[in-house]
Amino acid sequence: MDGIFGWLGKQDAHQEIIHKMARAARLLDSSRLQQHSHPAWAVAASSQFGKAHIHIDDDLLVTLTGRPLFTDQHLALLAQQNPALAIAEGWRRHHDQLPTLIQGSFAFAVIEPQRNTISLAIDRVGIERLSYACQADQFVFGTSVQSAAAHPAIGRNIDPQAIYDYLYFHTIPAPRSLYRHVHKLLPGQIVTFSDSKLAKVFYWQADYTPSNENFDALKHTFRDTLNRAVRDADKPQTAAFLSGGTDSSTLVGSLTNARGGPVDTFSIGFDVDGFDEMEYARCAASRYGSRTHEYYLKPADIVTAVPVIASHYDEPFGNNSAVPTYFCAKLARETGFVHMFAGDGGDEIFGGNARYAKQGLFEMYARIPALLKNGFIEPLVNAPGLSNRLPFTKLKNYVAQAKVGLPLRMESYNFLHRTPLEQIFSADFLRVITPELADTALIEVYQRTASDHYINRMMHLDMKFTLADNDLRKVGTMTEAAGIEARFPLLDDRIIAFANSLPVDYKVRGQQLRWFFKQALTDLLPDKIIHKAKHGFGLPFGIWSNEYQPLGNLVGASLEDFKRRGWIQPAYLDHMLAMQRGQHASYYGVMVWVVMILEQWLQSNEH
Repeated sequence: MDGIFGWLGKQDAHQEIIHKMARAARLLDSSRLQQHSHPAWAVAASSQFGKAHIHIDDDLLVTLTGRPLFTDQHLALLAQQNPALAIAEGWRRHHDQLPTLIQGSFAFAVIEPQRNTISLAIDRVGIERLSYACQADQFVFGTSVQSAAAHPAIGRNIDPQAIYDYLYFHTIPAPRSLYRHVHKLLPGQIVTFSDSKLAKVFYWQADYTPSNENFDALKHTFRDTLNRAVRDADKPQTAAFLSGGTDSSTLVGSLTNARGGPVDTFSIGFDVDGFDEMEYARCAASRYGSRTHEYYLKPADIVTAVPVIASHYDEPFGNNSAVPTYFCAKLARETGFVHMFAGDGGDEIFGGNARYAKQGLFEMYARIPALLKNGFIEPLVNAPGLSNRLPFTKLKNYVAQAKVGLPLRMESYNFLHRTPLEQIFSADFLRVITPELADTALIEVYQRTASDHYINRMMHLDMKFTLADNDLRKVGTMTEAAGIEARFPLLDDRIIAFANSLPVDYKVRGQQLRWFFKQALTDLLPDKIIHKAKHGFGLPFGIWSNEYQPLGNLVGASLEDFKRRGWIQPAYLDHMLAMQRGQHASYYGVMVWVVMILEQWLQSNEH
């Protein structure tokens, strides 16, 4: 694992604290740990994949992790010696404008001891991560929330609001962390602490200004940009995830063309109806002549994976597709690879999530004249004797959802919106949280979009909550656990800038998702994959935990242990488990998994 951490502010017993923070972040290999300290500061870095660096000189201390690409030629040359040196020189020349001259993935800290100032920044989409905490005159940072909380000035005081956020989002979205005093940077953000004052700004915001170029010109630009991004990301010992979806297939096809030869691909299957997509992975592999490696996941693998998830994630993380991700990466590592292409990001920048089209149907209601809505439609759906008939029930449900504004309408199916919170949580827990803050966080990102079109706003929202807070954490952590470094060619800054410039109807055209992307790749992608229904990398956990006793026992014991936390009512936990073991295995299985992982994480991390 690669990571950086340190602090600004006088603190005794430096070596003891440094090693405590390293242990908390599981940066345990002392041979990889670089460290420098002074009575007023300390910086440290540990690098498994060669991404973490330190540079120290008279007036600047820099520590960095990631794969930064400098658009300034002089800085790019310095980065060949040491990327942290390039950050130091760039900071002297450009100060807080430096991140605008960096592409790729990065997280860095710049300490200016003479000015008593520290500045942090992460990349534009949040591939890398960085957390911080400030107490009095002490400022602590780390790529791991755990390392920051391990500093004696901060502490590991769990924030109940973070527990609610986890159960709502199945992860803990930035800027909140599990701990009260630790916060996480948002993608494209720079945070500065100077003279006990904290300042936070965005150095980058997605530009959705539409291009005026015609389809043929845009297609040419896209294919050229895609090919360059794939070539630049390809390194020795690189393989690729291949789910059979549009994104992974595109990357394998492009990489095959770039190499002029076959690519090693790794795919996961499930011997369960409705979950297995191996036929699509095989279709893509056949088209590109890939060297295929397949693994069919078994229920016993989940039991094996749970301790891995609990011990490797920085905070509780409830996306159960972490399991197939881990086993896919593990197989690649055992085969001899150290890098893997992952297709994350395509849906969020090219318009591939099903809700983009679905929400368009609800948005149509807002364009109906008020006279027609108020004078005819709504009286009709609420008319006595009609509202219980099936066609009118559907219309009534449609109207009710349409009247809820975006982005909250998309949360109408959230588990915590389906049952009154008083029936789920204990009274003591509800007294110390504010449930509305989860919705407030969604609204803030949605409204911050540099576009007033709901499609762009939903995609901007998903770049934050679906991609940065969830999918990138899922893939990055599980590949690291397996000894693999993930690379995300579709999140190349050039591709993101291009995708953001596409007209809205090139992203979602009526009910067609990713219209331009698919039209521009008809010669690369098999028709079967272009026209397949969107599926995902799901896990038949609810079904398997009913069929495989060791997994069922793990679930039951975890929920029983969780009762002592006092957050969810024991009766509701029993109800959830009974429903999951009955006819609602898949639906309730999601929340059972989320709670089980929370308990296992807390136990693994000694809470």
